[in-house]
Amino acid sequence: MNKSILHVVFAVSTLAFLACNNEDKVKNVSTNGSIETSITVDHLSDSLDVLISTNLVWIHNTLVKTIVHADTIPSLGVVMEEAENENGETKNVVLKKDYELYITVK
Repeated sequence: MNKSILHVVFAVSTLAFLACNNEDKVKNVSTNGSIETSITVDHLSDSLDVLISTNLVWIHNTLVKTIVHADTIPSLGVVMEEAENENGETKNVVLKKDYELYITVK
């Protein structure tokens, strides 16, 4: 399995786990010895998205390395959603469909 996919899977699983329990939510990353990972999916066009994973490697409170992986992936297309404005008015809008992210940590 591609290493960047493993990083994505790890980061999203960690975020999902932390989101389930607000008491354990991380407010500050320990920079003494950790890897901080972020994942984004940018909509490039109607048919393509870009998956970007960024890893910050912290050792002894110093950022020693930043690793960025960007992969072009197929877009999932669009979906119709009902949206509401600040006045409470609703209407159907077309939105680009987002990927669901799952992480497996071993």
